[in-house]
Amino acid sequence: MTEVLRNIIRRNRNGERVAIVSVCSAHPDVLRASLAMAERLDRHIVIEATSNQVNQYGGYTGMVPADYIGFINTIADEAGVTRERIVFGGDHLGPQAWRALDGASAMAKAEAMIRDYVTAGFGKIHLDCSEGCAGEAPQLGDGLTAERSAQLAQICCETGDDLLFVVGTEVPPPGGARVDEDNDTPPTSPSAARDTLAAHDAAFGNMSDLIGGLVAQPGVEFSSTTVHPLPMERDPHLREALVNHPHVCLEAHSTDYQNPAVYPRLADLGFAFQKVGPALTFAYREALYALDRLRPSKGALQATMEAVMLANPSMWQGHYSGDEAALSAQRHFGLSDRIRYYWPTAKAQTAVRGLLTELDTSIPDTRLLTVFDQSILDRAEGLQGAQAQRLIHAQIECALAPYFFEKTA
Repeated sequence: MTEVLRNIIRRNRNGERVAIVSVCSAHPDVLRASLAMAERLDRHIVIEATSNQVNQYGGYTGMVPADYIGFINTIADEAGVTRERIVFGGDHLGPQAWRALDGASAMAKAEAMIRDYVTAGFGKIHLDCSEGCAGEAPQLGDGLTAERSAQLAQICCETGDDLLFVVGTEVPPPGGARVDEDNDTPPTSPSAARDTLAAHDAAFGNMSDLIGGLVAQPGVEFSSTTVHPLPMERDPHLREALVNHPHVCLEAHSTDYQNPAVYPRLADLGFAFQKVGPALTFAYREALYALDRLRPSKGALQATMEAVMLANPSMWQGHYSGDEAALSAQRHFGLSDRIRYYWPTAKAQTAVRGLLTELDTSIPDTRLLTVFDQSILDRAEGLQGAQAQRLIHAQIECALAPYFFEKTA
């Protein structure tokens, strides 16, 4: 499985404009649309779960690692997708979910979690021990981060043998992107990238050859209301940090919502692993709300989702800010897409089923064009299923399509 990734790394490091997309989601429609698109294009795809989504206690999805892989494989089988094109990844695997505990206790739980991930069949393992636990600094230095990551890597190596480690972390804090005084998103410096790699090499010892990716910030980011686009002319010279690591590429997080031209440019800059998540569930919500405006009971789904989010604000409070009007807009339309945590609730599921049942007839294009772009209608024509479902998947595909930029023969 990880040989797929190593091949991408080799090609990218040899100067080819190539990258692989990593879809970080647990939403069935997002996964179904993503897998079907990869199958149609005959491409490999990485599907990732985070330590908060999936862990030995079920995470917020209620799934342990083996459940998640079974869940993905079932979706793939039902959609006629070849399982061999799927690479399973674990994202931010470390003590984050238990950082309210002391370091030793949190790491013990992380060890149990990562053993379950590898046993289940996850091969791309992002080791992230950068956040402090009880009594520690919020962000740890490279030394302790690498030491704890190596501790988890050892568990992985004792458990399985088809592994590729990704190290480092460059993600925004809850509630917004990291920007400087010029409202720019500063890229990781080559020296910081080198220091992170050196620390992990030293801590990993003979496991260092299994490090295949380094998470770095190329200068792309988004907050709940703003996309920070990649300055296309800028080269942060992060490839220079990899000179002595020919088997390592860069991994970009928070690439959602960028202009399509950004993704091949990121590949040029050494980012052969490109991650997307909220943009795909955002597209799912866009499609549902568009359909919601066409039904006789116009806006019923949005009203239900507002009530669901207000009844349990824990998933969006602290991530959005402003007056009541701004908060309402962000709950539904914020780019960080915190609404994605509410789709699995019983009330939301019932509301979505009601919407699809109410629209279980063919809607003429003249009406569809009042809420969908022509590009969505065109893409939906080539998909399978009922009209509403095809439109939902077409909207998701349009968000994902720029990541499949590599030309095929």
